[in-house]
Amino acid sequence: MDEKEAAARERVKEIAEKFIAEGNPTGWFDALYKEAKGDNEKIPWADLEPNKFLVRFAEATKLQGNGRNALVVGCGLGDDARFLQDRGFRVTGFDISATAIEWAKRICGDNKINFFVADLFSSPKEWNGAFDFVLEVYTIQPLPLSLRESAIDEIAKFVKKDGKLLVVTRAREDNEEVTDPPWPLSKKDLSRFEKSGLKQIHFEEMFGDEEEPMRRFVVEYEKS
Repeated sequence: MDEKEAAARERVKEIAEKFIAEGNPTGWFDALYKEAKGDNEKIPWADLEPNKFLVRFAEATKLQGNGRNALVVGCGLGDDARFLQDRGFRVTGFDISATAIEWAKRICGDNKINFFVADLFSSPKEWNGAFDFVLEVYTIQPLPLSLRESAIDEIAKFVKKDGKLLVVTRAREDNEEVTDPPWPLSKKDLSRFEKSGLKQIHFEEMFGDEEEPMRRFVVEYEKS
């Protein structure tokens, strides 16, 4: 991690802690995007490329949309949404940050991805059970632990019967304590998806290319 990335991550921590202390655990996302003023390097996760673990999964499983509906949770600048569209999905992406959505629309130009400003905890009811494929990449882990179960329940609602959900997250052991955001998910945390009506059909650990490689869980679920 270079100095610029380290500074960006430290700034994210500062903004998030401020909003969480004020009782607004999701307000910091838009504050961060606004402060970045169009400089994606100030957003640690906004590298303008699809998530590498999503790409690995898609290539290994030969993921194809074939015109099916996909939803990207917390889509940010739309990198993963564009990747799914290229794979043949009809894509909807949403984010709580209006600034991020405006930015994503500029990047995508006349792309046919449907971008929306929406809050995971008060999303449009017509989205419930409406999507063949739902993608969640790193959007649960920055939320306070007190919101974890409800966030998982909300995401599970989007998957239609026989549809699938793919989760990519930083990983930790069940008994491993976490003190600073982002708070990685454990297998016990992930089991909440099955309590919400999904069945785990694929589980894989992947490691990043950091100086000290960090574990990720890449997990696929199906709603029967």
